[in-house]
Amino acid sequence: MYRIIRSILFLFPAETAHNLTFSLIKILFRIPFLRLAFHQAYRVENSFEFLGLRFPNRVGLAAGLDKNAAYLHELSALGFGFIEIGTVTPRPQDGNDKPRLFRLKEDKALINRMGFNNDGVDVVAERLKTRPKGLIVGGNIGKNKLTPNEKAVDDYLVCFEKLYQLVDYFVVNVSSPNTPNLRELQDKKPLMEILSRLVEARNRFIKKDISHKPILLKIAPDMTREQLDDIVEIVLETGIEGVVATNTTLSREGLVTNSEEVSAIGAGGLSGKILMDKSTQVLSYLHQKSEGKIPMIGVGGINSAEDAVTKIKSGAGLVQVYTGFIYEGPVLVKKIARELRKLN
Repeated sequence: MYRIIRSILFLFPAETAHNLTFSLIKILFRIPFLRLAFHQAYRVENSFEFLGLRFPNRVGLAAGLDKNAAYLHELSALGFGFIEIGTVTPRPQDGNDKPRLFRLKEDKALINRMGFNNDGVDVVAERLKTRPKGLIVGGNIGKNKLTPNEKAVDDYLVCFEKLYQLVDYFVVNVSSPNTPNLRELQDKKPLMEILSRLVEARNRFIKKDISHKPILLKIAPDMTREQLDDIVEIVLETGIEGVVATNTTLSREGLVTNSEEVSAIGAGGLSGKILMDKSTQVLSYLHQKSEGKIPMIGVGGINSAEDAVTKIKSGAGLVQVYTGFIYEGPVLVKKIARELRKLN
């Protein structure tokens, strides 16, 4: 059934199809008991403790699909054990010019240069006040495009403090390729400052008897071994809880899609099946380098239950999907959750 729906949606530009899909889901889920029927059809219970949190299962939705926490009630019925919203910035921003999301169907891949388009932290915070009960929600935070890197820490702090009591964990995004110069924040000095300041802010909340919220760092798959060594050192020194590996890649190597078509699309982060090996190599390296001391969420290229198992065996505690979900639908989430349940 999903393949039929997908074939219709793929007649539209990618971003149009995205907006149309969620508008239709919102309408359909107003039908009595339909949301419950979806929940029962796709939910796989596999209670798993990670980062001090109890997850219903080990499969999450990666940031980017529900940037504004607008579809949490709908997405929670599609089998996910947790959902990561964002990337959220302090002020609303439109993102980059359209078109900015492209399908590479032959590769089951996407190229996006969205540019942190979101409604801003205040609007997102209001929506989170009515989040579904029992749903684990992560908050992926970033800086506004016009904020210079030397003041980036202020943007991260604004989002962190306004969302602290509304999400279950945080992901610090310094690895999107679609905000100018953002990846420079992955360098040791600025990254140490951002993460240390966030840990200090968390300590202030804890002193007020507000619960501890895990902080994770989302990194790019294009980092050198030396940079990854720095990441291990930074995570262990700052006391943040873990890493999300990985974001999208700037590479175009290995694509089946015609090179002229790819070139015509232009800049943007590549996600999808093609990213599986590259992101898993980063995951595995960090796991080995840290001697398993750093908890990690594996994301990038998961297109099957077998892919998810590979991520877990390479060092991930949880996995996330995005592009695979677009191409395969909620049945992918169910298949992965079932397979990972066998590993417990």
